[in-house]
Amino acid sequence: MTYSPQNRSKERQEACHQAEQITAICEQFHITLDAIDWQQFGMQASVKVDSIEIASLLTLSRRTSDNLLRQIQIKLFEHAALKAIHAHPNLKALMWTPVEVVQPQTFFSFWIVTMETDERVSIIESLKNGRRVYELYTLDGSDEQLIQLFGPMGEGTYPLGEKVTIQVRERQYTGEIRYILSPGKNPLLRKYVSKGSPNMSGKAYPSESVARYLVNCHDGFPHIVTQLQIVG
Repeated sequence: MTYSPQNRSKERQEACHQAEQITAICEQFHITLDAIDWQQFGMQASVKVDSIEIASLLTLSRRTSDNLLRQIQIKLFEHAALKAIHAHPNLKALMWTPVEVVQPQTFFSFWIVTMETDERVSIIESLKNGRRVYELYTLDGSDEQLIQLFGPMGEGTYPLGEKVTIQVRERQYTGEIRYILSPGKNPLLRKYVSKGSPNMSGKAYPSESVARYLVNCHDGFPHIVTQLQIVG
């Protein structure tokens, strides 16, 4: 809907309604919004969480509840990643990738945020004091931590410490095998969300039941790949 000075009163009413509705939806998801200044800016008012701008009221009013949550998550995952690496102000995230871990865990979800610099930042989403929080997950490199995340060590053709080259989409990376995961569904779910996409479900690709590896390429959180992605 396009608003003009002639229907300003109608816009304020609609903005008030949408602000209340979006606030209520976010509360159900344990997300507390900053006050929305719909009185001054109408449907163009910014919606923020802890001063982090998500989008305009107009943009978010067009989202379903699930897509509203996902758009907020995208912004908060990105903000947490930028904060964790002390990034310069203009750096942006390019991709958000979910990681499947064994359950139960102390967090809701585990994501890798890939920056424009190709640095891979691991961020967890959890509930603290009744609110969703987004924090850096630090990998200490211990076997105990890897078992807690991915389960017992599996078996594979390549041994621990082997230097390999992996193919990830159109890119190749070289690193050392740090852990062997059990065969089965790819824990990254082969889902990728590109910058600008409001849908965090991504595009899914089938994976075969083959050996999977955690490969440390020294670009942040190690890559999780199947044996089919090892090309050298």
